[in-house]
Amino acid sequence: MEKKNGMPDKNQNQQRRPGQTSGRGFERRAGQNGTKGGFRGTPQKGGKSGFRGVPAGNRNSRGPVKKPTEKPEVEGMPSRRLALRVIRQVTEQGAYASLALDTALNNCGLITADRRLVSRLVYDTMDHLIYLDWVLGQVMAREDTDIKLRNILRLGACQILLEDRIPESAATNTSVQLCVELGMEGLKGVCNGILRNLVRKKDELVFPDSETEPDKAASIRYSLPEWLWIRLRESYGAEEAEAIASFRMEDAGWTLRPNLTKLGDAEFEALLDKKVWEKEKLDVPHAWRIRGALDIGRDADFTGGFYSIMSPSSMMVCQALDAKRGQQILDCCAAPGGKTCYIAEMMAGTGRVQAWDIHDHRVALIEAQARRLGLENIRPMIRDATKRREDLVQGMDAVLLDAPCSGLGVLAEKPDIKLRVSEASVQELTELQAKLLDTVCEYVRPGGILVYSTCSILPEEDEEQVTAFLQRHPEFEAQELPATIPEKYRKHRKNGLQLLTYRDGVEGFYLCRMKRKD
Repeated sequence: MEKKNGMPDKNQNQQRRPGQTSGRGFERRAGQNGTKGGFRGTPQKGGKSGFRGVPAGNRNSRGPVKKPTEKPEVEGMPSRRLALRVIRQVTEQGAYASLALDTALNNCGLITADRRLVSRLVYDTMDHLIYLDWVLGQVMAREDTDIKLRNILRLGACQILLEDRIPESAATNTSVQLCVELGMEGLKGVCNGILRNLVRKKDELVFPDSETEPDKAASIRYSLPEWLWIRLRESYGAEEAEAIASFRMEDAGWTLRPNLTKLGDAEFEALLDKKVWEKEKLDVPHAWRIRGALDIGRDADFTGGFYSIMSPSSMMVCQALDAKRGQQILDCCAAPGGKTCYIAEMMAGTGRVQAWDIHDHRVALIEAQARRLGLENIRPMIRDATKRREDLVQGMDAVLLDAPCSGLGVLAEKPDIKLRVSEASVQELTELQAKLLDTVCEYVRPGGILVYSTCSILPEEDEEQVTAFLQRHPEFEAQELPATIPEKYRKHRKNGLQLLTYRDGVEGFYLCRMKRKD
């Protein structure tokens, strides 16, 4: 990725995330109705003279009454206002960027170009937050800035440094107006001064030296927590770590697959031919990438259960299970149910898939998916997969453990993940993953299959986790992946398959197929 004075190139490609729209008019979702600020004044009642709208000092005037006028809206405010709302929800309230953005855009009343701008500002700010904070630290007098003002400054700095189609004056003026709207009118001068200082000094910014502080420099350059950069470098080597950290996918579109109980591939392709969308058949079985859809969740064929949205990586996890008709299968951490439904369809509606989650509201998501697709061989259940169930021991033909993980394989879509994950949280997750593996493996019958997967790229959650499991459980052995998974992916297999977005063009995932010995 090209850098100018240590800053990311404004023209780098960005992968479109949930709620984000592409530069080609592509739009994932419509969004939420918003209203402009301000108020309508009403004529003031006059004094004893009884005239309406006459100022007290001019009661004898019978001239035309002048109504108070609204102050004109600063140009570009609706999109900045909405972007800041989402950024604040993520950084101040712990919301997930993709969900908060989708909610904000739902029926927001903005035109397509403005919705696209909101998405870009939110994701660019989240993606480069560490970099932006480093830069702002060089033009601010204080580090302990109020979080509301800091978020306004982050949004302004993002526009000044990363958005080459936004005038610097517009970035500054809208940021100052946001201060006023958040009740910080006394700080609008501070905000104005900091951002104007950034405009003046942006070519003089100082960054850590790559020779004397290589890890710090990489952390700022790629806007990653330093511990995470070090972990990637130690796991993959500096060159590949840089490829992972810098890669952005241009307009990934949606990946769709047919409901296999209703449509074959040819029938599904014929259905897609009737749409106005661009389509591309992928090398993963049953997968098509489409672009040009507006609100796909309202498409009649989607609501009618003829197809689902599913990433190629998630599809390969299910294909590794190689489910057969009539089998008894357990999906241990199943919500929101995409893998559960694909497995149930691969079984042609026969057998049974138990789909567990620990939270009732997430089990409701599985139920809704199964209902939409018309799948009656799914049994959603509220279950804690860490608790051993004696009645299920060696009773399952196959078990899928798509384990809770750091999610670092999907950073391109969800950049706020890197701001949530810590060394301590990764340690907690690896302990939970090991406990889950030790518990659910008991449900696999002799000759049965256990598939372990994560959407992580950290070896301690992936290959190292499986290696340790196999050492604890010699009754299991790793197996080759089914030929349904294309060779271009299977060739990267070590002790399981590690998918990397920059190399494979799909979400970063890990999966391993294991068999209980007969």
